[in-house]
Amino acid sequence: MHPLSRRSTELGLVIMAATITAAAYVLASLGKNATIPPIIVPFFAILLGLLLVAHIATRILARGADSTLLPLAAMLHGIGYVMITRLDDRLAGLQTTWSFVAIAAYVGTLLVVQRTPDLARYKWTFFVLGAGLLLVPLVPGLGRSVGGARIWINIGYIRFQPGEFAKILLALFFAGYLYERRELIAASTWKVGPLRLPQPRHLMPLVAAWAFAVVVMVGQKDLGSSLLFFTLFVVMVWVATERAAFLVFGLVLFGGAAYGAFRMFTHVQTRVDIWLDPWSRFSPEQGGKGYQIVQGVFAIGDGGLGGTGLGQGRPNLVPAVSTDFIFAGIAEELGLFGATAILMSFLLIVGAGLRIAIRAERPFEKLLATGLTALIGVQAFIIIGGVIRVVPLTGITLPFVSYGGSSLVSNYILLALLMRVSDSTSRRIGELPDEPTINERFAAWKLRRSIRKTDRAEGKRAEGKPAEGKRVSA
Repeated sequence: MHPLSRRSTELGLVIMAATITAAAYVLASLGKNATIPPIIVPFFAILLGLLLVAHIATRILARGADSTLLPLAAMLHGIGYVMITRLDDRLAGLQTTWSFVAIAAYVGTLLVVQRTPDLARYKWTFFVLGAGLLLVPLVPGLGRSVGGARIWINIGYIRFQPGEFAKILLALFFAGYLYERRELIAASTWKVGPLRLPQPRHLMPLVAAWAFAVVVMVGQKDLGSSLLFFTLFVVMVWVATERAAFLVFGLVLFGGAAYGAFRMFTHVQTRVDIWLDPWSRFSPEQGGKGYQIVQGVFAIGDGGLGGTGLGQGRPNLVPAVSTDFIFAGIAEELGLFGATAILMSFLLIVGAGLRIAIRAERPFEKLLATGLTALIGVQAFIIIGGVIRVVPLTGITLPFVSYGGSSLVSNYILLALLMRVSDSTSRRIGELPDEPTINERFAAWKLRRSIRKTDRAEGKRAEGKPAEGKRVSA
């Protein structure tokens, strides 16, 4: 598809996503109150306007970007918003505010990041910021524990998860570091018995990143973030070196760390036990540890193929249904078909992200696109897998769908970075002319202005000097 026609396709898909969201909003209101919401026209207008702002920003700032990512994110965002509105009006109001902030963050990222390779120069800055954000919740008086995991901080009336932004910063760090050292790491010139490993000075930062993920898991009691960060590390090393041995080695390391954590920490044992058998811990008399998982399974079972209908189920019976278990609420009211649509949307996002990574010619952009795509895909797999009991439950959000401002804003920033990589590739391979960016044009304008001022100043000085070979009269 020609890059210019991608924007027309994107516009049509964005309008379709807005229409689906508005229709779902009406159905949820009819199912809950048996009335059509009186604000449906303003709701649709504001929703469409918000998505059009994102589309116009993409059309101006990233004309060659992929045409499916923004509509898919908009549809997931819309379905999640409708479910949150159906569950809790107060949370719906907060999510509305965060939606405006998220779109502003998307546009702002496209404005600020106009040459993706420039980000590689700040890799150590990204690492320091990312590590700092991960450790902030451990600061006494600032961090807060919710559901047993200490991953929140409170600043005034605002509470957010700094780890949601740390994951992007660490992806930028890994991409920048591996871009410089990938060949040295892949060479594996250090021989240890039958093994050939990279030189310690090249390997140590990566081992430190693995150790850091384990420390986060231990200190914050957050299995989800630990698994997410470590998967990011392993996948990016594997892609950078193109050696399956690093993938196997990473899996062995994570398996060892997981087993050690299971043996040493009771909260890890509890998560595994209720994953294997939540039924024996369902009632309060039995401790109630498995209540959430069992209620989620009941909700999914009640949905059947077609669902109970928006507004006609009982998702409120599932604890944390607006955050960790929103997939169970969607599966109950939209059924297997609705749940499958959510899964397919994530698969399409992952497919688009990997297509961007394959098309990218610059190693840094290829690694960055791979890492960002892995973040979305693995995060969706972890939380959906926990809800349907494929893996032990962890307390992370479903990207674009769950309630949460920090999650929503960070995922739109991630989306903007993927769009920027896609646009950069289109320009590099000649699908679009590689025109100067806004920043480059502004810098050129400042330079021209400075030159003109210098020329005028030199001209005035020249006018005040006597001509060569002539004497100035007294």
